[in-house]
Amino acid sequence: VCIHRVRSCSSIRFIKSKYVCVFDKSALKFSHQQRLFRTSPVSCGQIVQFKLSDIGEGITEVTVKEWYVKEGDSVSQFDSICEVQSDKASVTITSRYDGIIRKLHYSIDDIAFVGKPLVDIEIDASKGVAPEEDVVETPPMSHEEHTHQEIKGHKTLATPAVRRLAMENNIKLSEVVGTGKDNRILKEDILNYLAKQTGAILPPSPKAEMVSPVRRTEAVPAAPKDKAHKIPVPVSRPIAFSGKDKTEPVTGFQKAMVKTMSAALKIPHFGYSDEVDLTQLVQLREELKPLAEIRGVKLSFMPFFIKAASLGLLQYPILNASLDENCQNVTYKASHNIGVAMDTEQGLIVPNVKNVQVCSVFDIAVELNRLQSLGSAGQLGTSDLTGGTFTLSNIGTIGGTYAKPVILPPEVAIGALGKIQVLPRFNGKGEVFKAKIMNVSWSADHRIIDGATMARFSNLWKSYLESPASMLLDLK
Repeated sequence: VCIHRVRSCSSIRFIKSKYVCVFDKSALKFSHQQRLFRTSPVSCGQIVQFKLSDIGEGITEVTVKEWYVKEGDSVSQFDSICEVQSDKASVTITSRYDGIIRKLHYSIDDIAFVGKPLVDIEIDASKGVAPEEDVVETPPMSHEEHTHQEIKGHKTLATPAVRRLAMENNIKLSEVVGTGKDNRILKEDILNYLAKQTGAILPPSPKAEMVSPVRRTEAVPAAPKDKAHKIPVPVSRPIAFSGKDKTEPVTGFQKAMVKTMSAALKIPHFGYSDEVDLTQLVQLREELKPLAEIRGVKLSFMPFFIKAASLGLLQYPILNASLDENCQNVTYKASHNIGVAMDTEQGLIVPNVKNVQVCSVFDIAVELNRLQSLGSAGQLGTSDLTGGTFTLSNIGTIGGTYAKPVILPPEVAIGALGKIQVLPRFNGKGEVFKAKIMNVSWSADHRIIDGATMARFSNLWKSYLESPASMLLDLK
């Protein structure tokens, strides 16, 4: 009876203790062999569910935009698995394990949820990569897994030797453009970056090549360029007349715009507009553009606009503040994180330049070049898109003079810049001259900002731009 019960059980743990005394050696041997046979498939390979961990900013779901692997592919640690997009940024998910992809849990454009499996990976159990309790499921928000999620533009791939070299020279890897596979940073990239900082002459790096299209654009004669601005060129897109209504879900940056603009409607907007004579600034920029190009940076008017705004915010800090939901407390922000609205294929995005109050005009230009490159590629990180305290929107790059900008909560002010026009104006002697005029439109939260404050700030900002030399007195 005892032997029959041993053979009928799936595991020795079900055997009652009172029967142990009558076991013979053959019975014990049979039960032990049965247990080894039952668990042998696990020792060959363990299936681990690699989950989507928390990517911050309260994001609970993302859209799968692209898979870099398929079922049956072999992956190593830090290999890219897929790209997902939240309503704030694009994120590349990289592998935590070495193994074989056994299952993809989502298709393209599916909604993936934080804490749910992305892929099943078969790993070699003999290497002890994952403990037995992690098989089938892993902790949904473990710190180790979070470090393998690469936010584009920030977390970079590099070997320990390269990281050590960067650390010894006080270089941030996020500022270095990688030329290796999957944008991996190589030793040569660090040396090239270090040479640029010290002024040594080395072969052109990929960062310098990024501005080559700018130089080709400048080689175009001025007259055709002006005509291109006057005559709108229609965008060639395939037009399909199906005769049926089409319904699509609101996702990605469009979804973020819905939330932000819905919150903005609760703010009473105060509008103020003026025009700025940029004749001297245009001349100054033309003189500085070649110097900036030698350093591999494209210098636009926006760095001057941003720096002038920061100088104005030092005098009127209420415009760099935020109001709590109950309208009981005003928080004055120490950092001037000035956002720049960008029109991209993914929609409207507003990355911001951090700590403008301690940046030079050239520093701002370098950061804008980085943000514009990442924005056009849809690779802006979450930190680039959050934390803004004040915003400028350059609608003039598309056309138009005046606008009615909408405040981006929790900010309390925003400015819209029109296009620069050549218009007749009078000088101090009553003589007519050609002036480079730009219109600006401001919106402020009228709950805490009165019209006089907005007008005084605008006048100060305007004075810096109309007389750029005056900015030197207040630059730090």
